[in-house]
Amino acid sequence: MATLTHPITARWPARHPEKLQLYSFPTPNGVKVSAALEEMGIDYEAHLVTLADADVKSPEFLALNPNNKIPAIIDPNGPDGEQIELFESGAILIYLAEKTGKFLSKDPKTRYETIQWLMFQMGGVGPMFGQLGFFYKFAGAAMEDPTARDRYINESKRLLNVLEQRLEGRDWIMDDYSIADMAIAPWLNALDFYGAQEVVGYHDLKNVPAYVERFYARPAVDRAKNIPARPA
Repeated sequence: MATLTHPITARWPARHPEKLQLYSFPTPNGVKVSAALEEMGIDYEAHLVTLADADVKSPEFLALNPNNKIPAIIDPNGPDGEQIELFESGAILIYLAEKTGKFLSKDPKTRYETIQWLMFQMGGVGPMFGQLGFFYKFAGAAMEDPTARDRYINESKRLLNVLEQRLEGRDWIMDDYSIADMAIAPWLNALDFYGAQEVVGYHDLKNVPAYVERFYARPAVDRAKNIPARPA
């Protein structure tokens, strides 16, 4: 039986060290991976890592992710039966898809197109929407100069339009449900949390809102949106 060896267990002990260990928080990036784990039926143990410096900048967490961001995983049953430790949600999604053979086509053309849309989220939707949230809802909203806020509003509108066109006549980004959807849809949902749906014209779109609703109607995603569970 696989065993777990890592400094992070000093702060987040593993009750089931033979299982895949998830260290996360239910933000869009966190939900990506919890959704994948739930959809793929992987046996795992979830650990709540808050976004506070006391957690993400702790020596124990930095030993797993030197970039101090959630999510991260340890799989004691990695390639060739060896333990593997991963951070960056996109890399984790690809790893889990390849581990299980699910939600990432084995057809080379479809596979690379799926990864293309995953990278579209990682390099575009996530960073741009995250900055929108900062400048529209959080500390940046206090800035009198509207330059940064307008930049991220406009860039978010542009990205939404790309997705609106992509989803024309499709239920999912790649026709078949895939890790690209697990990456993209949680970030689209974040616009509601940021209170920014109106300013980016979300409700003027047809395909994107229906897509998000379809995604969150999936039982696995409905479970994943609260994994790891926040304190009551």
